[in-house]
Amino acid sequence: MNIENTKAQMRKGVLEFCILSVLKEKDAYTSEILDTLKNAKLLVVEGTVYPLLTRLKNDGLLNYRWEESTSGPPRKYYGLTELGKTFLTELSGTWTELSDAVNIITNQK
Repeated sequence: MNIENTKAQMRKGVLEFCILSVLKEKDAYTSEILDTLKNAKLLVVEGTVYPLLTRLKNDGLLNYRWEESTSGPPRKYYGLTELGKTFLTELSGTWTELSDAVNIITNQK
């Protein structure tokens, strides 16, 4: 059994929830999203995030806008749609139930 593969699968499973949560407070561009994930010790590469952002946009959970940058080309800022906010609220409830259940199981002696 490859522990790194299992750990990667666990991270993938929560990545969508984490990205939506990052965008809950304010719109952000991809580098900001990646930095926030990295600061939380959730290491993700750009090649994983870009397709996920596109899928979330295509699903109607995110929208985006282009904004000029003082330090390079324009940046694409992502934000939650109303559907995205509702979806995130549902995921938050599910996450709480799931993490509570996992904690009960893994903390049993």
